[in-house]
Amino acid sequence: MIKIKVIIPAFNEADSIAHVIHAIPKTVDEVIVVSNNSTDATEGNAKAAGATVLQETNKGYGYACLKGMDYVSNQIEKPDIIVFLDGDYSDYPEELTQIVAPIINDNLDFVIGARVKEKREKGSMTIPQIFGNWLATSLMKLLFKGNFTDLGPFRAIKYDKLLALNMEDKTYGWTVEMQLKVLRHNYNYIEVPVNYRNRIGVSKVSGTIKGAIFAGAKILGWILKYSVKK
Repeated sequence: MIKIKVIIPAFNEADSIAHVIHAIPKTVDEVIVVSNNSTDATEGNAKAAGATVLQETNKGYGYACLKGMDYVSNQIEKPDIIVFLDGDYSDYPEELTQIVAPIINDNLDFVIGARVKEKREKGSMTIPQIFGNWLATSLMKLLFKGNFTDLGPFRAIKYDKLLALNMEDKTYGWTVEMQLKVLRHNYNYIEVPVNYRNRIGVSKVSGTIKGAIFAGAKILGWILKYSVKK
């Protein structure tokens, strides 16, 4: 039996987190919500919806993901697959089955849920997000021969392969770091087109000028770092 655990970083997602948890297929072994200094009802709502809730007081997307990974590493029985998913209900959690299928059926290592234009709700991605995705994936193709088209947060990876990446980014660079390291480790990967809708609430990254600037700088910083790394 394939064991799947889902890690959801969440900062003040009280209005959406239960929707996300309830939409996750029941085949998932455990849903782990990492509250990243939430000041609203995110934690209570997540617990009521059946998730394991952890607290990470250091603010940052990567900090929250690493907290979830640390929790899993201390469990006796390890999962086969880890799925990362945002807590804002912009993705369709029920599509998790499609995300993990290439790993289960074709023995691939890593899958990205690609937010392709024809499956995106109008306004669900900002112009800076769309441009940033294009720039980052274009640079990865040019510099590392990658075939990614998106930095989408909805993603699945074999647990042992995830550990081998030695993830370290604490904030906005988490997603691109993972993809760069997947390329560096020569993992087998694929993108699966997914639906994408307008999130519940306001984005803490793309919804602010500061967040967009810092995210862009982090992403380009990781690409530059790997372009000169031997």
